[in-house]
Amino acid sequence: MDSPTLDKPDAPARPAPRKIADLPGPRGLPLLGNLLQLDPPRMHQQLEQWCREFGPFFKVKLGRRYLLIVGDHQAVATMLRDRPDGFKRTTRLEQVGREMGLKPGVFGANDDDWRRQRRMVMAGFDPAHVKGYFPSLQGVADRLFRRWQAAARSGSAIDLQADLMRYTVDTIAGLAFGAEVNTLESDGDVIQQHLDKIFPALLKRMLSPLPTWRWFPSAADRQLARGVVAVNEAVDAFVAQARRRMEADPALRTRPRNLLEAMIAAADEPDSGITDVQVAGNVMTMLLAGEDTTANTIAWMIDLLWRHPDALARATDEVRRVVGDTARPTFEQMGQLDFVEACAHETMRLRPVAPILSVQAKKEAVVGDIQVPAGTVVVNLMRRDGVNENHVPRAAAFEPQRWMADGGPGAMAGSARRTSMPFGAGPRICPGRYLALLEMKMAMAVLLSRFDIASIDTPDGGPARELLAFTMAPVGLRMHLRERTA
Repeated sequence: MDSPTLDKPDAPARPAPRKIADLPGPRGLPLLGNLLQLDPPRMHQQLEQWCREFGPFFKVKLGRRYLLIVGDHQAVATMLRDRPDGFKRTTRLEQVGREMGLKPGVFGANDDDWRRQRRMVMAGFDPAHVKGYFPSLQGVADRLFRRWQAAARSGSAIDLQADLMRYTVDTIAGLAFGAEVNTLESDGDVIQQHLDKIFPALLKRMLSPLPTWRWFPSAADRQLARGVVAVNEAVDAFVAQARRRMEADPALRTRPRNLLEAMIAAADEPDSGITDVQVAGNVMTMLLAGEDTTANTIAWMIDLLWRHPDALARATDEVRRVVGDTARPTFEQMGQLDFVEACAHETMRLRPVAPILSVQAKKEAVVGDIQVPAGTVVVNLMRRDGVNENHVPRAAAFEPQRWMADGGPGAMAGSARRTSMPFGAGPRICPGRYLALLEMKMAMAVLLSRFDIASIDTPDGGPARELLAFTMAPVGLRMHLRERTA
Protein backbone atom coordinates (compact mmCIF):
# COMPACT_ATOMS: atom_id res chain seq x y z
CA MET A 1 0.00 0.00 0.00
CA ASP A 2 1.44 3.36 -0.98
CA SER A 3 2.26 5.78 1.80
CA PRO A 4 0.16 8.90 1.76
CA THR A 5 1.74 11.99 0.34
CA LEU A 6 1.79 14.92 2.71
CA ASP A 7 1.12 18.29 1.22
CA LYS A 8 3.91 20.70 2.16
CA PRO A 9 3.57 24.42 1.95
CA ASP A 10 5.63 25.89 -0.85
CA ALA A 11 8.84 27.59 0.24
CA PRO A 12 8.63 31.36 -0.14
CA ALA A 13 9.82 32.36 -3.56
CA ARG A 14 13.13 34.13 -3.71
CA PRO A 15 12.86 37.66 -5.01
CA ALA A 16 14.34 38.14 -8.45
CA PRO A 17 17.85 39.59 -8.43
CA ARG A 18 18.02 43.34 -8.76
CA LYS A 19 19.57 44.91 -11.84
CA ILE A 20 22.53 47.26 -11.53
CA ALA A 21 20.64 49.99 -13.41
CA ASP A 22 17.94 49.94 -10.71
CA LEU A 23 20.36 50.43 -7.80
CA PRO A 24 20.78 53.77 -6.05
CA GLY A 25 23.85 55.84 -6.79
CA PRO A 26 25.15 59.38 -7.06
CA ARG A 27 23.43 61.68 -9.52
CA GLY A 28 25.48 62.21 -12.67
CA LEU A 29 25.50 64.25 -15.87
CA PRO A 30 23.84 63.32 -19.17
CA LEU A 31 26.12 61.17 -21.35
CA LEU A 32 29.07 61.43 -18.92
CA GLY A 33 27.41 59.98 -15.84
CA ASN A 34 29.68 60.32 -12.80
CA LEU A 35 32.88 60.46 -14.84
CA LEU A 36 33.78 64.05 -13.99
CA GLN A 37 32.90 63.62 -10.31
CA LEU A 38 35.58 61.03 -9.60
CA ASP A 39 38.82 62.50 -8.27
CA PRO A 40 41.48 59.75 -8.62
CA PRO A 41 43.67 60.81 -5.64
CA ARG A 42 40.71 60.50 -3.25
CA MET A 43 38.42 58.21 -5.20
CA HIS A 44 38.45 55.56 -2.46
CA GLN A 45 37.08 58.10 0.03
CA GLN A 46 34.41 59.23 -2.42
CA LEU A 47 33.25 55.65 -2.94
CA GLU A 48 33.28 54.98 0.81
CA GLN A 49 31.19 58.11 1.42
CA TRP A 50 28.69 57.08 -1.26
CA CYS A 51 28.58 53.63 0.32
CA ARG A 52 27.53 55.22 3.62
CA GLU A 53 24.85 57.15 1.72
CA PHE A 54 23.50 54.50 -0.64
CA GLY A 55 24.31 51.22 1.13
CA PRO A 56 26.67 48.30 0.48
CA PHE A 57 25.56 47.83 -3.16
CA PHE A 58 25.26 50.85 -5.43
CA LYS A 59 26.05 51.94 -8.96
CA VAL A 60 28.37 54.46 -10.55
CA LYS A 61 27.98 55.35 -14.19
CA LEU A 62 30.97 56.12 -16.42
CA GLY A 63 29.68 57.24 -19.78
CA ARG A 64 27.34 54.50 -20.90
CA ARG A 65 28.82 51.85 -18.59
CA TYR A 66 27.66 50.98 -15.11
CA LEU A 67 30.10 49.94 -12.40
CA LEU A 68 28.81 47.93 -9.46
CA ILE A 69 30.31 49.12 -6.16
CA VAL A 70 30.29 46.56 -3.34
CA GLY A 71 31.08 47.29 0.31
CA ASP A 72 29.74 44.08 1.89
CA HIS A 73 32.75 41.99 2.97
CA GLN A 74 30.98 38.66 2.52
CA ALA A 75 30.07 39.49 -1.08
CA VAL A 76 33.60 40.76 -1.66
CA ALA A 77 35.13 37.56 -0.29
CA THR A 78 32.82 35.42 -2.42
CA MET A 79 33.96 37.20 -5.59
CA LEU A 80 37.64 36.99 -4.63
CA ARG A 81 37.29 33.26 -3.99
CA ASP A 82 35.63 32.88 -7.40
CA ARG A 83 38.82 33.89 -9.20
CA PRO A 84 40.08 33.09 -11.76
CA ASP A 85 37.06 31.16 -13.03
CA GLY A 86 34.20 33.56 -12.29
CA PHE A 87 36.01 36.90 -12.01
CA LYS A 88 39.28 38.23 -13.39
CA ARG A 89 41.50 41.31 -13.46
CA THR A 90 39.88 43.99 -15.55
CA THR A 91 40.49 44.22 -19.27
CA ARG A 92 41.16 47.93 -18.80
CA LEU A 93 44.08 47.22 -16.44
CA GLU A 94 45.57 44.77 -18.92
CA GLN A 95 45.20 47.17 -21.85
CA VAL A 96 46.61 50.22 -20.06
CA GLY A 97 49.52 48.27 -18.61
CA ARG A 98 50.44 46.81 -21.99
CA GLU A 99 50.24 50.22 -23.66
CA MET A 100 52.53 51.71 -21.00
CA GLY A 101 55.11 49.05 -21.81
CA LEU A 102 54.71 46.96 -18.65
CA LYS A 103 55.58 43.32 -19.21
CA PRO A 104 52.93 40.73 -18.24
CA GLY A 105 53.18 39.37 -14.70
CA VAL A 106 51.07 37.33 -12.31
CA PHE A 107 49.31 40.44 -10.95
CA GLY A 108 47.59 41.21 -14.25
CA ALA A 109 47.48 37.71 -15.73
CA ASN A 110 44.26 35.73 -16.17
CA ASP A 111 43.15 32.14 -16.81
CA ASP A 112 45.88 29.61 -17.72
CA ASP A 113 48.55 32.32 -17.93
CA TRP A 114 47.81 33.15 -14.31
CA ARG A 115 47.90 29.50 -13.22
CA ARG A 116 51.31 28.91 -14.83
CA GLN A 117 52.80 32.11 -13.46
CA ARG A 118 51.32 31.59 -10.01
CA ARG A 119 53.05 28.21 -9.71
CA MET A 120 56.34 29.78 -10.76
CA VAL A 121 56.05 32.68 -8.30
CA MET A 122 54.97 30.50 -5.38
CA ALA A 123 58.03 28.31 -5.94
CA GLY A 124 60.14 31.07 -4.42
CA PHE A 125 57.81 32.63 -1.85
CA ASP A 126 57.47 29.82 0.67
CA PRO A 127 58.77 30.58 4.20
CA ALA A 128 61.76 28.25 3.85
CA HIS A 129 63.03 30.16 0.84
CA VAL A 130 62.34 33.51 2.48
CA LYS A 131 64.41 32.41 5.48
CA GLY A 132 67.26 31.62 3.11
CA TYR A 133 67.09 35.14 1.67
CA PHE A 134 67.09 36.74 5.14
CA PRO A 135 70.78 37.76 5.29
CA SER A 136 70.09 40.11 2.37
CA LEU A 137 67.32 41.76 4.40
CA GLN A 138 69.73 42.17 7.30
CA GLY A 139 72.12 44.02 4.98
CA VAL A 140 69.38 46.41 3.86
CA ALA A 141 68.39 46.95 7.50
CA ASP A 142 72.00 47.98 8.19
CA ARG A 143 71.76 50.63 5.49
CA LEU A 144 68.42 51.89 6.79
CA PHE A 145 69.95 52.22 10.26
CA ARG A 146 72.94 54.20 8.93
CA ARG A 147 70.69 56.53 6.94
CA TRP A 148 68.48 57.24 9.95
CA GLN A 149 71.50 57.54 12.25
CA ALA A 150 72.93 60.28 10.01
CA ALA A 151 69.59 62.10 10.05
CA ALA A 152 69.33 61.82 13.85
CA ARG A 153 72.85 63.17 14.37
CA SER A 154 72.29 66.11 12.03
CA GLY A 155 68.79 66.86 13.31
CA SER A 156 67.42 66.46 9.79
CA ALA A 157 63.80 65.64 9.06
CA ILE A 158 63.23 62.22 7.50
CA ASP A 159 60.83 62.01 4.55
CA LEU A 160 59.28 58.86 5.95
CA GLN A 161 57.58 57.51 2.86
CA ALA A 162 60.54 58.24 0.56
CA ASP A 163 63.01 56.49 2.88
CA LEU A 164 60.75 53.49 3.29
CA MET A 165 60.30 53.26 -0.49
CA ARG A 166 64.08 53.03 -0.77
CA TYR A 167 64.15 50.37 1.95
CA THR A 168 61.55 48.20 0.20
CA VAL A 169 63.14 48.59 -3.26
CA ASP A 170 66.53 47.56 -1.86
CA THR A 171 64.92 44.68 0.01
CA ILE A 172 62.95 43.26 -2.90
CA ALA A 173 65.92 43.64 -5.25
CA GLY A 174 68.20 41.77 -2.85
CA LEU A 175 65.85 39.09 -1.56
CA ALA A 176 63.94 38.49 -4.74
CA PHE A 177 66.52 39.08 -7.45
CA GLY A 178 69.94 38.78 -5.85
CA ALA A 179 70.71 42.26 -7.19
CA GLU A 180 72.58 44.92 -5.24
CA VAL A 181 70.35 47.98 -5.58
CA ASN A 182 71.47 50.50 -2.97
CA THR A 183 68.99 53.38 -3.09
CA LEU A 184 69.31 54.00 0.67
CA GLU A 185 72.87 55.27 0.25
CA SER A 186 72.47 56.94 -3.14
CA ASP A 187 70.60 60.12 -3.98
CA GLY A 188 71.25 59.89 -7.71
CA ASP A 189 68.97 58.73 -10.54
CA VAL A 190 67.77 55.52 -8.89
CA ILE A 191 65.29 52.92 -10.07
CA GLN A 192 62.88 53.91 -7.30
CA GLN A 193 62.41 57.34 -8.84
CA HIS A 194 61.07 55.69 -11.99
CA LEU A 195 58.90 53.19 -10.11
CA ASP A 196 57.21 56.01 -8.20
CA LYS A 197 55.66 57.33 -11.42
CA ILE A 198 54.21 54.07 -12.74
CA PHE A 199 51.36 53.33 -10.31
CA PRO A 200 49.92 56.87 -10.28
CA ALA A 201 49.99 56.94 -14.10
CA LEU A 202 48.33 53.52 -14.27
CA LEU A 203 45.41 54.69 -12.10
CA LYS A 204 45.04 58.00 -13.92
CA ARG A 205 44.95 56.38 -17.35
CA MET A 206 42.50 53.69 -16.28
CA LEU A 207 40.03 56.41 -15.25
CA SER A 208 40.70 58.82 -18.10
CA PRO A 209 37.73 59.33 -20.47
CA LEU A 210 40.08 60.04 -23.39
CA PRO A 211 43.59 58.69 -24.09
CA THR A 212 45.15 62.14 -24.49
CA TRP A 213 48.64 60.71 -23.90
CA ARG A 214 48.41 59.02 -27.31
CA TRP A 215 47.61 62.21 -29.21
CA PHE A 216 49.16 65.01 -27.15
CA PRO A 217 51.78 63.47 -24.83
CA SER A 218 52.76 65.85 -22.05
CA ALA A 219 56.21 66.25 -20.54
CA ALA A 220 55.07 63.91 -17.73
CA ASP A 221 53.92 61.33 -20.30
CA ARG A 222 57.30 61.44 -22.04
CA GLN A 223 59.11 61.18 -18.71
CA LEU A 224 56.96 58.19 -17.78
CA ALA A 225 57.80 56.45 -21.08
CA ARG A 226 61.52 56.96 -20.43
CA GLY A 227 61.09 55.67 -16.88
CA VAL A 228 59.32 52.48 -18.01
CA VAL A 229 62.11 51.85 -20.53
CA ALA A 230 64.72 52.34 -17.79
CA VAL A 231 62.95 49.98 -15.38
CA ASN A 232 62.49 47.35 -18.12
CA GLU A 233 66.19 47.56 -18.91
CA ALA A 234 67.04 47.11 -15.22
CA VAL A 235 64.67 44.14 -14.97
CA ASP A 236 66.16 42.50 -18.07
CA ALA A 237 69.58 42.94 -16.48
CA PHE A 238 68.40 41.20 -13.29
CA VAL A 239 67.20 38.21 -15.34
CA ALA A 240 70.39 38.07 -17.41
CA GLN A 241 72.58 38.22 -14.29
CA ALA A 242 70.59 35.43 -12.65
CA ARG A 243 70.90 33.24 -15.75
CA ARG A 244 74.67 33.76 -15.82
CA ARG A 245 74.91 32.78 -12.14
CA MET A 246 72.86 29.64 -12.77
CA GLU A 247 74.96 28.66 -15.78
CA ALA A 248 78.11 29.05 -13.72
CA ASP A 249 76.66 27.12 -10.77
CA PRO A 250 74.03 24.53 -11.85
CA ALA A 251 73.35 23.69 -8.18
CA LEU A 252 71.36 26.92 -7.99
CA ARG A 253 68.59 25.21 -9.94
CA THR A 254 67.86 22.95 -6.97
CA ARG A 255 69.03 25.34 -4.22
CA PRO A 256 68.15 28.84 -5.46
CA ARG A 257 69.42 31.73 -3.35
CA ASN A 258 66.69 34.18 -4.30
CA LEU A 259 63.22 34.35 -5.76
CA LEU A 260 64.34 35.10 -9.30
CA GLU A 261 66.56 32.00 -9.43
CA ALA A 262 63.64 29.92 -8.14
CA MET A 263 61.36 31.42 -10.82
CA ILE A 264 63.86 30.74 -13.61
CA ALA A 265 64.32 27.14 -12.44
CA ALA A 266 60.53 26.67 -12.44
CA ALA A 267 60.20 28.37 -15.84
CA ASP A 268 62.83 26.07 -17.34
CA GLU A 269 60.96 22.94 -16.31
CA PRO A 270 59.57 20.98 -19.29
CA ASP A 271 56.14 22.19 -20.42
CA SER A 272 56.14 25.10 -17.93
CA GLY A 273 54.79 27.40 -20.62
CA ILE A 274 56.76 30.29 -19.08
CA THR A 275 58.96 32.59 -21.15
CA ASP A 276 61.68 35.00 -20.05
CA VAL A 277 59.29 37.85 -20.88
CA GLN A 278 56.89 36.52 -18.22
CA VAL A 279 59.75 36.02 -15.78
CA ALA A 280 60.72 39.66 -16.36
CA GLY A 281 57.09 40.69 -15.97
CA ASN A 282 56.99 39.14 -12.54
CA VAL A 283 60.22 40.87 -11.57
CA MET A 284 58.54 44.16 -12.52
CA THR A 285 55.38 43.16 -10.62
CA MET A 286 57.35 42.47 -7.45
CA LEU A 287 59.30 45.70 -7.70
CA LEU A 288 56.08 47.69 -8.08
CA ALA A 289 53.91 45.81 -5.58
CA GLY A 290 56.72 45.14 -3.12
CA GLU A 291 57.77 48.80 -3.06
CA ASP A 292 54.50 50.69 -2.64
CA THR A 293 52.37 48.40 -0.53
CA THR A 294 54.92 47.51 2.14
CA ALA A 295 56.50 50.96 2.37
CA ASN A 296 53.14 52.69 2.74
CA THR A 297 51.97 50.22 5.39
CA ILE A 298 55.13 50.81 7.48
CA ALA A 299 54.69 54.58 7.15
CA TRP A 300 51.05 54.38 8.26
CA MET A 301 52.04 52.10 11.16
CA ILE A 302 54.71 54.50 12.45
CA ASP A 303 52.24 57.39 12.20
CA LEU A 304 49.51 55.49 14.09
CA LEU A 305 51.94 54.40 16.81
CA TRP A 306 53.15 58.00 17.27
CA ARG A 307 49.54 59.12 17.77
CA HIS A 308 48.91 56.29 20.27
CA PRO A 309 51.69 56.53 22.90
CA ASP A 310 50.59 53.47 24.91
CA ALA A 311 50.82 51.23 21.85
CA LEU A 312 54.17 52.81 20.89
CA ALA A 313 55.54 52.14 24.38
CA ARG A 314 54.40 48.50 24.25
CA ALA A 315 55.89 47.97 20.78
CA THR A 316 59.15 49.62 21.87
CA ASP A 317 59.37 47.48 25.01
CA GLU A 318 58.80 44.32 22.97
CA VAL A 319 61.45 45.20 20.39
CA ARG A 320 64.06 46.14 23.00
CA ARG A 321 63.34 43.02 25.03
CA VAL A 322 63.54 40.69 22.03
CA VAL A 323 66.09 42.40 19.81
CA GLY A 324 68.18 44.53 22.19
CA ASP A 325 70.14 47.28 20.47
CA THR A 326 71.59 45.32 17.55
CA ALA A 327 71.30 46.68 14.01
CA ARG A 328 71.06 43.12 12.64
CA PRO A 329 68.03 41.41 14.19
CA THR A 330 67.81 37.69 13.50
CA PHE A 331 65.13 35.70 11.69
CA GLU A 332 64.18 33.98 14.94
CA GLN A 333 63.77 37.33 16.71
CA MET A 334 61.39 38.51 14.01
CA GLY A 335 59.13 35.58 14.84
CA GLN A 336 58.89 36.77 18.46
CA LEU A 337 57.60 40.27 17.68
CA ASP A 338 53.96 39.39 18.26
CA PHE A 339 52.75 42.85 19.26
CA VAL A 340 54.58 44.51 16.36
CA GLU A 341 52.88 42.09 13.99
CA ALA A 342 49.54 42.90 15.62
CA CYS A 343 50.30 46.59 14.99
CA ALA A 344 50.79 45.75 11.31
CA HIS A 345 47.44 43.95 11.11
CA GLU A 346 45.64 46.80 12.89
CA THR A 347 47.30 49.31 10.56
CA MET A 348 46.17 47.34 7.52
CA ARG A 349 42.60 47.29 8.88
CA LEU A 350 42.46 51.06 9.37
CA ARG A 351 44.74 52.15 6.52
CA PRO A 352 44.67 49.41 3.86
CA VAL A 353 47.03 50.43 1.08
CA ALA A 354 44.70 48.73 -1.42
CA PRO A 355 41.35 50.20 -0.29
CA ILE A 356 39.66 49.34 -3.59
CA LEU A 357 40.03 46.19 -5.66
CA SER A 358 38.35 45.91 -9.06
CA VAL A 359 37.39 42.68 -10.78
CA GLN A 360 35.49 41.88 -13.96
CA ALA A 361 32.81 39.21 -14.33
CA LYS A 362 33.80 36.54 -16.84
CA LYS A 363 30.25 35.19 -16.97
CA GLU A 364 26.85 36.17 -15.64
CA ALA A 365 26.72 35.99 -11.86
CA VAL A 366 24.68 37.04 -8.85
CA VAL A 367 26.55 39.11 -6.26
CA GLY A 368 24.54 39.48 -3.08
CA ASP A 369 21.12 39.98 -4.63
CA ILE A 370 22.43 41.81 -7.70
CA GLN A 371 22.42 40.35 -11.20
CA VAL A 372 25.86 40.95 -12.73
CA PRO A 373 26.11 40.51 -16.52
CA ALA A 374 29.31 39.09 -18.02
CA GLY A 375 31.90 41.81 -18.59
CA THR A 376 30.70 44.02 -15.72
CA VAL A 377 33.40 45.71 -13.66
CA VAL A 378 32.84 45.39 -9.91
CA VAL A 379 34.70 47.76 -7.59
CA ASN A 380 35.17 46.25 -4.13
CA LEU A 381 35.60 48.53 -1.12
CA MET A 382 38.09 46.68 1.07
CA ARG A 383 37.87 48.88 4.19
CA ARG A 384 34.13 49.47 4.62
CA ASP A 385 33.15 46.60 6.94
CA GLY A 386 36.53 46.48 8.69
CA VAL A 387 35.87 49.90 10.23
CA ASN A 388 32.15 49.33 10.83
CA GLU A 389 30.86 49.06 14.42
CA ASN A 390 28.41 46.37 13.30
CA HIS A 391 31.35 44.07 12.65
CA VAL A 392 34.29 45.30 14.77
CA PRO A 393 34.01 46.63 18.34
CA ARG A 394 35.38 50.18 18.72
CA ALA A 395 36.03 50.06 14.99
CA ALA A 396 37.62 53.51 14.70
CA ALA A 397 40.17 52.89 17.48
CA PHE A 398 43.76 51.77 16.93
CA GLU A 399 43.94 48.75 19.25
CA PRO A 400 46.62 46.30 18.06
CA GLN A 401 46.03 43.95 21.00
CA ARG A 402 42.72 42.93 19.41
CA TRP A 403 44.75 40.78 16.97
CA MET A 404 46.52 38.83 19.73
CA ALA A 405 45.38 35.58 21.28
CA ASP A 406 45.38 37.21 24.74
CA GLY A 407 43.75 40.40 23.49
CA GLY A 408 41.08 40.23 26.18
CA PRO A 409 37.42 41.22 25.71
CA GLY A 410 38.25 43.28 22.64
CA ALA A 411 40.03 40.44 20.81
CA MET A 412 39.01 40.06 17.17
CA ALA A 413 36.63 37.15 16.71
CA GLY A 414 37.00 35.04 13.60
CA SER A 415 34.11 36.76 11.84
CA ALA A 416 35.54 40.21 12.58
CA ARG A 417 38.98 39.18 11.32
CA ARG A 418 37.43 38.21 8.00
CA THR A 419 36.26 41.78 7.42
CA SER A 420 39.89 42.80 6.89
CA MET A 421 41.46 41.42 3.70
CA PRO A 422 44.61 43.53 3.09
CA PHE A 423 46.23 40.79 1.02
CA GLY A 424 43.04 39.86 -0.83
CA ALA A 425 41.43 36.43 -0.48
CA GLY A 426 40.93 33.20 -2.34
CA PRO A 427 43.28 31.66 -4.91
CA ARG A 428 44.74 35.06 -5.87
CA ILE A 429 45.68 36.08 -2.33
CA CYS A 430 48.97 38.00 -2.37
CA PRO A 431 51.85 35.49 -2.63
CA GLY A 432 54.24 37.95 -0.95
CA ARG A 433 52.29 38.44 2.28
CA TYR A 434 54.78 36.51 4.45
CA LEU A 435 57.71 38.49 3.07
CA ALA A 436 55.81 41.78 3.48
CA LEU A 437 55.17 41.13 7.18
CA LEU A 438 58.83 40.22 7.64
CA GLU A 439 59.93 43.50 6.04
CA MET A 440 57.52 45.45 8.24
CA LYS A 441 58.80 43.86 11.43
CA MET A 442 62.44 44.35 10.43
CA ALA A 443 61.94 48.06 9.74
CA MET A 444 60.18 48.52 13.08
CA ALA A 445 62.93 46.58 14.85
CA VAL A 446 65.57 48.92 13.41
CA LEU A 447 63.56 52.00 14.36
CA LEU A 448 62.51 51.06 17.89
CA SER A 449 65.69 49.25 18.97
CA ARG A 450 68.13 52.03 18.04
CA PHE A 451 66.12 55.27 18.14
CA ASP A 452 63.50 57.24 20.00
CA ILE A 453 60.94 59.08 17.88
CA ALA A 454 61.20 62.80 18.67
CA SER A 455 58.32 63.87 16.45
CA ILE A 456 56.22 63.05 13.41
CA ASP A 457 54.71 66.00 11.57
CA THR A 458 52.61 66.72 8.50
CA PRO A 459 52.58 69.92 6.41
CA ASP A 460 49.35 71.18 8.01
CA GLY A 461 49.94 69.73 11.47
CA GLY A 462 46.93 67.43 11.22
CA PRO A 463 46.59 63.69 10.58
CA ALA A 464 48.30 62.43 7.45
CA ARG A 465 46.11 62.83 4.38
CA GLU A 466 45.29 59.72 2.34
CA LEU A 467 46.42 59.86 -1.29
CA LEU A 468 45.34 57.15 -3.72
CA ALA A 469 47.94 56.56 -6.41
CA PHE A 470 46.89 52.97 -7.20
CA THR A 471 48.01 52.26 -3.63
CA MET A 472 47.06 54.51 -0.72
CA ALA A 473 49.92 56.57 0.69
CA PRO A 474 50.21 59.05 3.59
CA VAL A 475 51.02 62.58 2.46
CA GLY A 476 53.93 64.53 3.87
CA LEU A 477 54.99 62.54 6.94
CA ARG A 478 58.24 63.94 8.39
CA MET A 479 59.99 62.15 11.25
CA HIS A 480 62.69 63.40 13.62
CA LEU A 481 64.71 60.82 15.55
CA ARG A 482 67.03 60.74 18.54
CA GLU A 483 69.66 58.03 18.87
CA ARG A 484 68.95 55.74 21.78
CA THR A 485 71.41 56.35 24.60
CA ALA A 486 70.54 53.54 26.95
